Parts: sequence; C-alpha cells; structure tokens
Amino acid sequence: MKRVIVTGGAGFIGSAVIRHLLQADGFSVLNLDKLTYAGNLASLKAVADSPHYRFVRADICDRAAVEQVFAEFRPHAVMHLAAESHVDRSIDGPSAFVQTNIVGTATLLEVATAFWLALPQGAPERQAFRFQHISTDEVYGSLGAQGLFTERTPYDPRSPYSASKAASDHLVMAWHHTYGLPVLVTNCSNNYGPFHFPEKLVPLVILNALGGQPLPVYGKGDNVRDWLYVEDHAKALRIVLEKGVPGETYNVGGNNERTNLQVVEVICSVLDELVPPASGAKVSSYRELITFVPDRPGHDQRYAIDATKLRTELGWVPEETFDTGIRKTVQWYLDNAWWWQPIRESKYAGQRLGAGVAK
Repeated sequence: MKRVIVTGGAGFIGSAVIRHLLQADGFSVLNLDKLTYAGNLASLKAVADSPHYRFVRADICDRAAVEQVFAEFRPHAVMHLAAESHVDRSIDGPSAFVQTNIVGTATLLEVATAFWLALPQGAPERQAFRFQHISTDEVYGSLGAQGLFTERTPYDPRSPYSASKAASDHLVMAWHHTYGLPVLVTNCSNNYGPFHFPEKLVPLVILNALGGQPLPVYGKGDNVRDWLYVEDHAKALRIVLEKGVPGETYNVGGNNERTNLQVVEVICSVLDELVPPASGAKVSSYRELITFVPDRPGHDQRYAIDATKLRTELGWVPEETFDTGIRKTVQWYLDNAWWWQPIRESKYAGQRLGAGVAK
C-alpha cells in the first residue's frame, strides 16, 4: 500500500486526485487541508468511509502540525495541491497567496526533506519517495495568437496568484538541486468539472444561468484558455507520480483552446437543450443573459499548453474533449444541487471579485 499525503485534498483538483487514487488499487491517502472557504469535505463523500482514507485539518504553514503528520503517517509520496488559486481574489488580497503558496510550500519542503533524509540510506522507501508539486500554466505569462507553452518556456507571471505559484515552483526545484529531494513539477491548463467552487467561470455560468442571473464575461470575452477536464488531470498526476523522472517538469493540457465567450456560449447551448428556460421566462435562451463587464486588471490574453512531453515520455492523453467534458459538467451540476446550493447560500453567491481595482 503506497501512502500518499495530498495537501489541499478538500479542494477542487485535490478531491479529484483523492477520489482517483482511492478508486484505484494500492493507495492509502492522508488528506491535509486547512479547510479555507474553498475546501469542502462533501467533495469526498464517495470515499470518506474508505479504510484507506484519513483527514487531518491543518495549515501547511504550521510546521509542527505538518511534522506530526509526516511522523505518524510516514508517507511514500507527497502530492502538493494546497494553494490559494483564484486570480480575482489575489487582486483583492495578495498577502494570503504569498503566505500559503510561498511560505506554505517552503514549510512543506523543509519538513519533507528532513523526513526523506532521515530514511535509511539505500532503503526502498527512500529510493521511491517523491515530492510532487502541482502548479499552473499561468506562471508562463501571456501568449500571443501563436505558440504553445512548453516546459522550457521562461516564467513571466502577471498576477499576484501566478507570481506566488512561480515562486513556489522555483522553491521546489531549488530543493531538488540543493538537497537532492526527488521532486516532480506539473503545470496544468484551466481545469473544469464536478465539485468546482462556483467562483470560477464554468460553474459560475452554469449556476447563474439556472438562477436567471447575468452571465459575466470580462472585456470582449476574447481571452483564450486551454481547458482540461479535472478527472483527466487527476489521472495525469498519478501517472507523473508513478513514472515521472525526479527533477523534471511536465505540462498537462487538454488540447481544447476556447475563448471565454465560446465557453459561456457552449454552456448556454447545453443548458438550452437540457433545461430550456420555462415558458414565460424573461429569456428564450440562456445566451440572452450574457453580460460584458470591465476586464480584469492585467488579464492574460492567451494560455495554451504543449503536453507532448507527457504524452511521449509517460503515455498520458486526455480522454475528454471540451464538448464531452462540458456536457458531463453541466449535467453534474444539474444533478447535484445538494453540493453547490449550500455554497451559494452561505459562502459565495456569484458576486464579482477583484472589482475594487477593475478598469
């Protein structure tokens, strides 16, 4: 049984990773999560009773708590997903991103390195230990109309969020080169899918549409993103953990470039088919709710991932196209109000974030 600590396991991607690992054979998972506003243990309802799952509520910045987890669980690997991740929130409050994404990562690296170095020389568990750091393509900055991000693309972050993630990437690689810690780094494109906190574009549009609320689109809606279904991402992360070469970076992308406006329009079309507006409603199509709003400050124009290295060296390819993935996602939100309704009522009702300095 391979023991894996997943930090941020109550979050969107982290919970998908835990569900994937526990539904596979041979993994025991400890979920280390602070349970900030976006952390939700309900996302792990399907595996919560597994004898191979354990949850510890702790902050990755709390060194004593992290040391205790390592001492008791004695992991074979760490999958580090705990992070503040919403660009708009980083505009409103950047210090939280510095604390969690930079200081928290450094704390985790120090504890993991001390644990790894204390393992007996030549022991199988020391040879097999991995520290996997999950990051974002936003560290690379903004692309023009052509080109793709590769693992060799220079870093050029443009927001407090992406800058904090770039810093954490550099720390992870520094620990590898300085201390020999066997690290793996992945940089992914925009994720979407079930259990996504509704401040992000895809769930926000789905839930606002169902409520007859405006569907906000920044600027002209022409910013381009590569969209990756979250369960495809979880599978990629497991493959990197098991087959990746320490010290290497792997880009994970869905090969699904869309403008933000195209994403919103596709969601509206799927909703029009599955739950057409009721007779007498203010609109005949959800597209009529699309509302253009002032752009986000420093909004990157285009992200696009070249995942050739992951495909050719480790054999991963995404299973979902954008059309199949977005249909599954819309249907999931239609079927699972038990999960998102309490969030909309108590944590986040769809209001604009990062608007205080919007231009």
